[in-house]
Amino acid sequence: MESAHYFSASPAGPFTRKPLTVELAGAKRTLQTSAGIFSPDGIDKGTAVLLAEAPAPSPTGNLLDIGCGWGPIALTLALRAPHARVYAVDVNERCITLTNENAALLGLDNVVASTPDAVDPGLRFDTIWSNPPIRIGKDELHGLLRLWLPRLAPGGSAWLVVQKNLGSDSLQRWLSAELDETFTVTRESTAKSFRILRVRKASR
Repeated sequence: MESAHYFSASPAGPFTRKPLTVELAGAKRTLQTSAGIFSPDGIDKGTAVLLAEAPAPSPTGNLLDIGCGWGPIALTLALRAPHARVYAVDVNERCITLTNENAALLGLDNVVASTPDAVDPGLRFDTIWSNPPIRIGKDELHGLLRLWLPRLAPGGSAWLVVQKNLGSDSLQRWLSAELDETFTVTRESTAKSFRILRVRKASR
């Protein structure tokens, strides 16, 4: 499938749900997926690295998944932090629908998936996890990160997984130059050709 296909708001072709069984937060879960979205057949390698490597999210407050797909990151955040509110954003309508439906299948009432512009711009996030959509292009990617990373709450951290050969090191340099002095950007780990980058907002 063309990578641009799942970055469109309304993918072509029928929206036909199909079952998907995956392991999230240490247990098998039966969810729904569909064609026309990112990684419809399971958890992609980058997301798997992020879920394995990132430390526990903030147990309370607001958490964010940028580019939610069918929901593996957002659902894991919600399962691991049941007293937090998890926001999941995507431009793809199917992804938004599937993430909300999958949260309902798991009995999670602390997840809300929506388009980015539906999220209150005044919200601040204690934890952000993302496998950012590198393939949308550098300008679009930079715009996406400029939109969300400054919304970290004081003391909050964003954890981003980026493949080395898709520019993780150059992205780290750009983030360090782009964000103001209240942010620090570090490479936390490398696993299976992926880097985990951490963006930390200073405490007050």
